Amino acid sequence: AAVSSFGISGTNAHIILEQAEKQSAEQPQADAAAGELPWVLSGRTPDALTAQAVRLRAHLLAHPEQRGADTAWSLVTGRAALDHRAVVVADGREELLDRLGALADGRDAPGTVRGTTAARTVGRTAFVFPGQ
Repeated sequence: AAVSSFGISGTNAHIILEQAEKQSAEQPQADAAAGELPWVLSGRTPDALTAQAVRLRAHLLAHPEQRGADTAWSLVTGRAALDHRAVVVADGREELLDRLGALADGRDAPGTVRGTTAARTVGRTAFVFPGQ
């Protein structure tokens, strides 16, 4: 814990009262408890979406130690949602690899959905200044 004080004359004081306790690093649980996860992919074009599926499958094959839940989370929160999208729902690594392979080959597979966003209209921006 710490206390900070800011005086009227601009003097700043800071004191540390106690050092924080060390926290033990917990090992992440195995993917077995994760259950079905959505794997969200997107691309600017259908070919880019297919290439994304190929890259993700290759990455998962090259890194078997990587937790599926972490990768699925990163795909949802850390990547842009582009116009051409796909979702692969899989319960386990082998099922995911099979479905990503089907998506990369352009085949339909259970638990796999492809789609596009609605056409966007270009709007015009207006600046209104009320004078106050």
